Amino acid sequence: MTDAQAPLNPVRQPGQPILDRLAFEQFTAAHRRELKLHCYRMMGSLHEADDLVQDTLLRAWRARSEFDGRGSVRGWLYTIATNSCLNALKARSRANRILQQPERPASHGMATGGPAAEVTWLEPYPDAELPGRADGEPGPEARYETREAVQLAFVAAIQDLPPRQRAALLLSDVLGWSAVETAGLLGGSTVSINSALQRARITLAARYPQGRPIHRSKPNPDEGLLLERYMRAWEAANLDSLIELLREDATYRMPPWQEWYRGRAAIRSFLETIWGNFSGFRTIAIGANAQPAVGVYSRSQNDPAWRAHSLHVIEPAEGGIAALTIYVPPLGPSLFAAFGLPPT
Repeated sequence: MTDAQAPLNPVRQPGQPILDRLAFEQFTAAHRRELKLHCYRMMGSLHEADDLVQDTLLRAWRARSEFDGRGSVRGWLYTIATNSCLNALKARSRANRILQQPERPASHGMATGGPAAEVTWLEPYPDAELPGRADGEPGPEARYETREAVQLAFVAAIQDLPPRQRAALLLSDVLGWSAVETAGLLGGSTVSINSALQRARITLAARYPQGRPIHRSKPNPDEGLLLERYMRAWEAANLDSLIELLREDATYRMPPWQEWYRGRAAIRSFLETIWGNFSGFRTIAIGANAQPAVGVYSRSQNDPAWRAHSLHVIEPAEGGIAALTIYVPPLGPSLFAAFGLPPT
């Protein structure tokens, strides 16, 4: 018996009184964080995930008479949450959020395109909101560990999948549900689910030539030193020290600006155009998408206050930093509250 099939309340028999509000809140509270993470993976948006979890729990409460106790609360809630996400994606003008615009070549020098307000950008996810190991442990059929399947690049990759394929892959390969269970949730036959999974895996394989994201089942002690050196470089405005931390082929993205940069030389050239606009930086270590991350405050020549400037998500790899995703104004400061950071 899998976790999705395990009974919620063995002592409650069909026909007994339905869950009262207290019991409902107790049972659903244990799954709130993993449901939020599931909705985030589906939507690519922290804020939409919050709304959809609330919607899921409201729908579950209203439909509690339909729950007969033969299945699990977890499976029942995932059914409601996944369908809510699929409906929300149908209502969108576009089904995916992005970290950089497809087919846009890497830039050089000053950024001139400005924020792309019409683009729906993939948002980062606070580590403080990740479910505990006991809450969100994948099933035995899962292909990805929890920390792999929340990395920013992985969430960006699955955004390329059509919504139904995205849901099938998350339920099967991330949560470890069987094809039979996934078909029961999404509708259709196990053959159709296996077909959707095969297409989804082929799409992901194109993004991950080695077959999977960088393996990060637990934090690497070296990442703490890397993060500390990164923060010191920003606070000292030491461009040489910062560039030394990057791999030669590193990428630098900065939502909501359209430009992105590849390679040490291009990233240095860009940063040289902007660092002189500020009189200093201050940094606070955070965690995002199970990766090292930093909240950066800046001070201008005419304003002595340290104000929220950008939120940095670092992708460490062998040889240094493989990618930097830096959420800059106006998007960056709007994310600070979700990470427990004050505006100043």
